[in-house]
Amino acid sequence: MLKIAYHPIYKHPLPNGHRFPMMKYELLPQQLMHEGTCTEANFFEPEIPNDKYIVAAHDPEYFYDLLNMKISAKAARKIGFPLSEDLVERERIIADGTLKACDFALEHGISMNIAGGTHHAYSDHGEAFCMLNDQAIGAKYLIQKGFAKRILIIDLDVHQGNGTAEIFQNDTNVFTFSMHGKANYPFKKEKSDLDIALEKGTTDTLYLSILKETLPKLLDTVQPDFVFYLCGVDVLEGDKLGTLGLTLQGCKLRDHYVLDTCNKLEIPVQCSMGGGYSPDIKTIVEAHANTFRLTQELYF
Repeated sequence: MLKIAYHPIYKHPLPNGHRFPMMKYELLPQQLMHEGTCTEANFFEPEIPNDKYIVAAHDPEYFYDLLNMKISAKAARKIGFPLSEDLVERERIIADGTLKACDFALEHGISMNIAGGTHHAYSDHGEAFCMLNDQAIGAKYLIQKGFAKRILIIDLDVHQGNGTAEIFQNDTNVFTFSMHGKANYPFKKEKSDLDIALEKGTTDTLYLSILKETLPKLLDTVQPDFVFYLCGVDVLEGDKLGTLGLTLQGCKLRDHYVLDTCNKLEIPVQCSMGGGYSPDIKTIVEAHANTFRLTQELYF
C-alpha cells in the first residue's frame, strides 16, 4: 500500500503573505481522496522525531539555536520569515514524515511526503523558507541504520538543491543530482555531484530528452540502493518562481520516467513534493496529484 506523510500542521499559514502556496497542502489530500486515488488508509501522521536524526545532517548548535528561538535576526532573515515555535515544529514534523517514509519505501518500494523538499537548508543555516533539510536527514538516517549503502538524490525542483549539495559535499555514500533553472534562485549555486542548469523557457521535449539521456547513465554509475526524488512542480510554464516551460503533461511524463525507471530496477524511492507556485492553485494541485496517480498506477 502507498503510504503518504500528512499532518494538519503542513497547512499552517506562513507569515509574509505565503498563504496561497500553502493551500496545496490542504487541497491535495482532499483531491486524492475525492477522486479515489487514495483513501484515509494511505495517509499516516508524522510526529516530532528524535533530535539525533536531525543533528546527523545539521550542526547541533544551529539546530538547538533554532529550537530555542536563539538564531540571529540576520540568520532569520535569510530563512525568509519571522521565526516562531509553530514553524520550527512544522519543519521537524515534515522531517519525521520523510524519516518514516524511508521505512515505508523500504517495505513497499515507494512512499510520499505531501510536504518536504526543503533542499535550501544547509547543515548550519536555513535559506529560502527551508530550515531543516528533510531528505538529507532521511539519507543520513538510512546510512547510519545500515538500511542503505549508496544513495542517489534526484532533485528536479526548478531551484538547485544548494543546501543538499553542501551537506553531502564530502560524503561518498550520497550522490546529489540537481537539474534546475539556470536563471533561478539560488543565484550563487553550490556544487552538486552532478548539476544540469537549464536555460529559460526549456520545454517538454528538451527537458525530457536531457533527463532520459542522463538518468540511466547515472543509475548505472552510482548503483544506488535507495533514491530520494524531489519532484517539485515549479518547472511548469508560468510558475511565479520558476523560469522553465514545461506543460502539465510534460511534468507528468517527467515523473513517470523517473518512477518507472526506479521501479523496474527495484530501487526504493522516497518522494517529497517540493515547490509549486503557478498562478492558479488548481494547476499546482493537479500537477502534484499526477505524481500520486502515477505512483498508484506503477507500483500498486
